[in-house]
Amino acid sequence: MKGGNAKYFILFSTAIVLAALLDLMTGSVSLAPSDIFSYLSGGSNGQAANSTLGVIMQFRLLKMLAALMSGAALGCCGLLMQTLFRNPLADPYILGISSASGLGVSIFVLGSSALGLGAGTMFHSLGIAGSALAGAFALALLIIYVSRRLKDNLSLLIFGIMVGSVASAIITMLQYLSADSALKMYVLWTMGSFSGLSVQSVAALAVMLLAGLLLSVLSIKDLNTLLMGETYAQAIGLNTGRIKIKVLLAATFLAGGVTAFCGPIGFVGIAIPHVARFIFRNSNHRILLPASILLGAFVMLIVDMISTCPAGGVLIPVNTVAALMGIPVILAIILKNRK
Repeated sequence: MKGGNAKYFILFSTAIVLAALLDLMTGSVSLAPSDIFSYLSGGSNGQAANSTLGVIMQFRLLKMLAALMSGAALGCCGLLMQTLFRNPLADPYILGISSASGLGVSIFVLGSSALGLGAGTMFHSLGIAGSALAGAFALALLIIYVSRRLKDNLSLLIFGIMVGSVASAIITMLQYLSADSALKMYVLWTMGSFSGLSVQSVAALAVMLLAGLLLSVLSIKDLNTLLMGETYAQAIGLNTGRIKIKVLLAATFLAGGVTAFCGPIGFVGIAIPHVARFIFRNSNHRILLPASILLGAFVMLIVDMISTCPAGGVLIPVNTVAALMGIPVILAIILKNRK
């Protein structure tokens, strides 16, 4: 690794640690740095320490970990999709993973509402995540099956977008038929949130994201080859069909996991890989992949801080903050490509 790249990696790693600590301090109740360090070091500070322990254990630490992992996953997944489809505006949800997850959630929410299962039940909380995962993996299996018969990535991309559109149409119909409480619950899920996750949920999210990141790391050499074009990759003897399946599985674990537990968070996955390319001035995935992971984690921690810092007593949805940060980057990409 070149000295300049190492400098940036050290810089962003340090920035992530500082952002994580600031995220733990930010919220409706401010925490002093001494309380944070006392808890993290296992110290004791009387009643104040017990209060800090409760806040961190029950809410902020899990929320911070969810934000950090989600940002890393979306940054990595966005890079995978942009390389696979050779499209600078491809995002983690370009194949309809978000829509398929949303369809699973909408079916579950409507069904549980009809059965009288309230939002406070454990079954209901686990069911939302499980139904979102089921929708994402069902779509992934369908796309993997179809990818063996479609010869080019453009056809696969169009197929994924069409399936996502069908899922969105069904969601709209279910929303029209659903009760007010179920509709409100679904809309809140689509806004994205890192709050309210249990230890088990964060652990399950971590396992899924580790699986996706491992598949991504194992695909680095293949992704570098795909930069030269699919025809070149086939000419040197690579099995492009197997590469597609591996990348699609990684994307499903990454984007599907985030969507299931935190909701469909947009714009970050598109913008982060471009910021990484701009900073590191490199197209090698050995550099870009860890760079996108670190940048995604850092940006999502900032998003979480902004969204949970009350402005006039009102919390801002995660998707709103992510959009406001990501849209200027996307517009800059479009203007750059036009020039």
